[in-house]
Amino acid sequence: MTVARIAAAGLALLLATACTAPPPPRGQSSTAAGTVCAPPHGTPGAETPTTIDVIEQAYFCILGNYYSGATLDARSLLTAGFTALTQELDHHGRDLPGATMPALTGDRKADWAAFETVYRKITDQVPDLRDKLAIATLEAIVAGLGDDHADWIHGVKQPPDYYDGDGYGLGLEANVDASQADGDLGVAVPPLFVTTVLGGAARAAGLRPGDIIESINESAPFIDDRATPAITALYPQYPEARQVRLRLLRKGTGRRWSVTLQPGLFQRDLAALQVVRSKLLDDDIAYVRLTAFAPDSADRVLRAISQLRKGRTLSGVVLDLRGNSDGGLTEVTRLVSAFVHGKVTAYHCTVDGTCAASRTDDTVGLLNLPLTVLTDRGCASACEQFGSAVKDLRIGRLVGTRTAGVVSGPAQAYLLADNTLLSFPAKHHLGPNREVIDRIGVPPDHYVPLTPEDTAAGRDPALAKALTLLHK
Repeated sequence: MTVARIAAAGLALLLATACTAPPPPRGQSSTAAGTVCAPPHGTPGAETPTTIDVIEQAYFCILGNYYSGATLDARSLLTAGFTALTQELDHHGRDLPGATMPALTGDRKADWAAFETVYRKITDQVPDLRDKLAIATLEAIVAGLGDDHADWIHGVKQPPDYYDGDGYGLGLEANVDASQADGDLGVAVPPLFVTTVLGGAARAAGLRPGDIIESINESAPFIDDRATPAITALYPQYPEARQVRLRLLRKGTGRRWSVTLQPGLFQRDLAALQVVRSKLLDDDIAYVRLTAFAPDSADRVLRAISQLRKGRTLSGVVLDLRGNSDGGLTEVTRLVSAFVHGKVTAYHCTVDGTCAASRTDDTVGLLNLPLTVLTDRGCASACEQFGSAVKDLRIGRLVGTRTAGVVSGPAQAYLLADNTLLSFPAKHHLGPNREVIDRIGVPPDHYVPLTPEDTAAGRDPALAKALTLLHK
C-alpha cells in the first residue's frame, strides 16, 4: 500500500477547522479529543513526539473506523496497551508501585478516561521515558487488534531504493518468508534451507541453494518439527542489523560447517527485481513471474503473454506468484478478468455481514488459454485474492503450497496528530465463495513443496507439475 503524507501547514489547518466545524464528512470520524481521524491529503510534515493525546486519537479512530470497531471490546486494546507500558517500565528498570491497571467497565469513554489518568501519573514520574512509553503503548494497542493489515507507521523509514531480500542484507533467501518470521511461525515447515543466494555476505561465504541451516546463533530453527524464535534473527526490522552465525549442512556431500555473516547492502541483479518477467517454455507455454500486483502489473503481464503468443499457438499460461506479497485489488481484478467474465472475484464485508461484491472488469479481453498458478507461503494479500478467485471460479489450477493467509481486508491509512499514520481495514475480505481466507490461506490443487534436494539440483518440481498439467 502506498500512502501520501500531509504538509505540516495542511495538518494545522485541518485540525483547527475540525474543532469548530460540523460533523466530519463521510470517511472521517471525530475522536473524543475533538481531532479528526481522516485519510491523509498531501505530504505531512516531520513527525512530532507521540503523546497520550495521539494515543487517544488512535484509540477512538480504531473504534470508529475499524472493520469490527462497532462491536469490539475496547478493554482488550487498553489492556494490551497497559501491558506494554508496564513491560517497557520493567525493561528500563523503572517499575512503579502505582503502575496498576485501572478498573474497566466496558464504557469506552469512561474506560479511556480511567486509562489516561493512570497513564499520565506514571509518565509524570519518569519523564525521560515518556516517548518510549507512548510508542510501546500505541504499538501494543494496534497489535491488540490481531489484524495482519493493521499497522502504525512511524519512526525510521527505510530508504525508497532499499531492497533486502532476506531482511538482513546477507544475500540469501530461505524457505521461510518474512511474513512468517514476523508473525505465525507455526506455519513454517522444516528444514530451513537456502533457496537462493543473491550475493553479498552469503555468496562471499560460499553458501549454495539447498544448504540446510541447522542453527542460527547457536539455536535450532526447529525443535520437534516446530519453528523456534531463532528464525526471526534472520528477519530484523530495518534498520537493525547484527552479524549472524549459521551452522550449515550440505546434504550432497555431508559437509557441516559454520559461517558468520556480517549484514550489509549489496548490488542486486536488476533483472531479478523486475515485477514482471516472462519466457517461453516447451515452445508453447507462456511462463510469467509476477512479484507484486503493482500499478499496471496486470497489463504488463497481458502484454508479455501477447508477445510470447506472436507467431505461435500457445497451450497455456504458467503464472508464478511465489513470493508475491503486495499490491492492489484493481490489478488483481484486471488479471482475473483476462480469464473469465461476469463473475464475482471477492467480497468486502462489514461486521454485520453486509458485503459489497468486487466483479470482473469485462472490458479486459479474454485470453482463452488454460492457466496454472504457482503459489507458496510467500503469496499473501493481493496474491491470495487472485489465487482464491482462480480456485473458486475454476479458471485454473494452483500448484505448490498453501498461501500465507494474510488477507484480512484492504487497509485505509489515517493521519494522526504527530504526523504518523494509522492503517487498518474498514471491511473484511472474503473469497468468491464467501469463505474466510485470512489466517487460513488458499490450498493448492496440487501440493508440490520444494525440498533442499530439488533446490540443490536446480529443479523446480512445482513448475514441472504445472507444465505437465497444461500438456494433458
